[in-house]
Amino acid sequence: MKVLFLEDEPKVVSLVKRGLEGEGIEFAVAMDGFTAVKMAGLNQYDLIILDVMVPGMSGLEVCKSIRDADPDTPILILSALGSTQDIVAGFNNLADDYMVKPFNLAELRARMQSLVRRSGRSMVQQNVMTIADLSVNLDTMEVTRNNKVIALTVREFKLLEYLIKNKRKVLPRLDILEHVWGADFDMGTNVVDVYINYLRKKIDKDFSPRLIHTVVSVGYVMRTQ
Repeated sequence: MKVLFLEDEPKVVSLVKRGLEGEGIEFAVAMDGFTAVKMAGLNQYDLIILDVMVPGMSGLEVCKSIRDADPDTPILILSALGSTQDIVAGFNNLADDYMVKPFNLAELRARMQSLVRRSGRSMVQQNVMTIADLSVNLDTMEVTRNNKVIALTVREFKLLEYLIKNKRKVLPRLDILEHVWGADFDMGTNVVDVYINYLRKKIDKDFSPRLIHTVVSVGYVMRTQ
């Protein structure tokens, strides 16, 4: 699920991304109102989350502006302003839901699910994880990059699954061995390097950006940079 998140507090952005992005929810972040309106006009999102007190246009102004151009995409206000007057103002500016900070991540995710479900759009029910233009369906084992279907062996898929579930995290070779091959596997083997090479040829060689990176003397990490 692709979400536009208007929030100018880096700590809040980090909290939400750490808590939810690993579940297949991809966040595009805008730090000011003008940027949020521009991004909403150039891209299609499944859900838009807006803080109110941000630089440039306020979140309420952004909400009204987006809603005038797009009557369908669900919009959730996530704000520290929690009076009845503030909440009413959010709905008057055509938001679909209003949530007050501080908030609980589980409740936020539940509200996101509810909004997307009511809008008729698909949510993370299919258990799909993405990074850049790579998409991995953990239920059907279908892998695509730039909309091209990529055939993997069972072991290659298990390796890719472990990498993408831990994207942006450096994974030591021993951890990869334990989780993909089993703890009792011969630890002296170079099977991790061999299969990383297999995987790179299939999902990285003919695409950009490269996603599987070597961390010298440690292991590997999946990230866009």
